[in-house]
Amino acid sequence: MIEHVILLHGLWMRGFALGMLHRRLIADGYRVHRFDYLSVASSQERILAGLQARMSGYAPDTVHLVGHSLGGLLALRACLDAATLPPGRVVCLGSPLKGSAAARAFAAWGRSGEVLLGHNRTLLEQGFDRWDGPREVGVIAGRMPLGLGAMLGQLAGEHDGTVAVEETRLPGVADHCVVEANHTGLLFSQEVAQRVDTFLRLGRFDAGAETGGSSPDLQ
Repeated sequence: MIEHVILLHGLWMRGFALGMLHRRLIADGYRVHRFDYLSVASSQERILAGLQARMSGYAPDTVHLVGHSLGGLLALRACLDAATLPPGRVVCLGSPLKGSAAARAFAAWGRSGEVLLGHNRTLLEQGFDRWDGPREVGVIAGRMPLGLGAMLGQLAGEHDGTVAVEETRLPGVADHCVVEANHTGLLFSQEVAQRVDTFLRLGRFDAGAETGGSSPDLQ
């Protein structure tokens, strides 16, 4: 059975930013695709419909999703109540799954902030309460504090310069880990690519563990 991986970029990015991760996952044996979308201009409904159609097009093969930042939020939203989609796992990279303080700071700028966040503003600001969807989800957060969010002064505790580690700790996910990388650096880290591969194969980030499961603070 072929295992497909669909990569989703984040806010203000395009698919070319995923090139390094794309190549590394191809080397791991996956058939990798980039889902390019207009993160500000496109409606969430249009993005989700396009993503679900792409996933269905690879059925009956396994179809995993790996989303960076906003891409992770959209991946979860697409899989939340779509039981007819092909099987697979989801990995979120630096995604503010519990809502983004940086996004809320942008929104406070008024109309200009709304324009910067686009149609996915509510999803970015609020995120999810917990994950109750059918797929196993793994989350990789960064803790190298270099980025725009840090300059806005909205991030508490460990963070990757854009998203706080605490904002990534969504109850209900299968596993969570933290690496030494900033928000954009998550896309270029060899360690991140290795951890993505491990989770897609095993449903956990620790290849040496005997059983999978959530981190203790995510129960």
